[in-house]
Amino acid sequence: MTKPMGNTLTAIALAAVAFGTVATADESADLVINGDQEMTIRTAAPAHLSDVMDEINSGWLYRKDETQLLQMDDFDNPGMIFVDLAQDAWNAVDGSEDKSCASCHDNVEETMKGVRAVYPKWNETAGEVRTLAHQINDCRENQMGAEKWKYTGGKMTAMEALISVQSRGMPVDVAIDGPAQSTWEQGKEMYYSRTGQLELSCANCHEENYGNMIRADHLSQGQINGFPVYRLKNSKLNNAHARFKGCVRDTRAETYKPGSADFVALELYVASRGNGLSVEAPSVRN
Repeated sequence: MTKPMGNTLTAIALAAVAFGTVATADESADLVINGDQEMTIRTAAPAHLSDVMDEINSGWLYRKDETQLLQMDDFDNPGMIFVDLAQDAWNAVDGSEDKSCASCHDNVEETMKGVRAVYPKWNETAGEVRTLAHQINDCRENQMGAEKWKYTGGKMTAMEALISVQSRGMPVDVAIDGPAQSTWEQGKEMYYSRTGQLELSCANCHEENYGNMIRADHLSQGQINGFPVYRLKNSKLNNAHARFKGCVRDTRAETYKPGSADFVALELYVASRGNGLSVEAPSVRN
């Protein structure tokens, strides 16, 4: 299936972002981490995307060679520093209940395997879709008696990375049916809604123009299977809602609050677009 080439972009958007067609990465490359862990970075699109694209691709494919190489070895991956820091936090007692994460969950390598692959997910007790960050804060507040972490803060994002790396290589498998469906539908509507002074939607860039250039950046499909992501641009680990906030801001629109119901819905929908790709976190991007 041939993807459209931006014919729906408005004149003002074209003038502002100047899409091009210069490639900057080897899109035929394969991602193997530490020489032996193969990642699925291209696969058939999930059924709910079959009318708009045949194949889904990891954002790793759209990075320059030197950026791709950083993710291929944990010794070179700057995101792994934060994983090590979170390992210390996992074992540290905090809060009024004198508990650590390990008090309930023991060995993170065993108990957290597969967790990242299914988030966001419906929480039956809370009666809502929750992100991994929400669940971390729920544990801190209600199990440990500790203060919540800032949703996009360094401690939270590092803990997300520690939990996520236990699922690395496993396929994203986010449920979008049952009680989560209405939230998913809300996220889908947001994904295709034009917003801001530039009147751009997520789809304008990441569905209609992936593989093209937006200024100096090589547009990807906007997959979030690699989050949390170490961004070379700001030299830190970033979670998905921090990136959503930046994208909305770039359309010159008033953005949503990280952790809000709106961004939860968007995360659920965007995560489902990557169903079948490997969990890569922590990945490395521009």
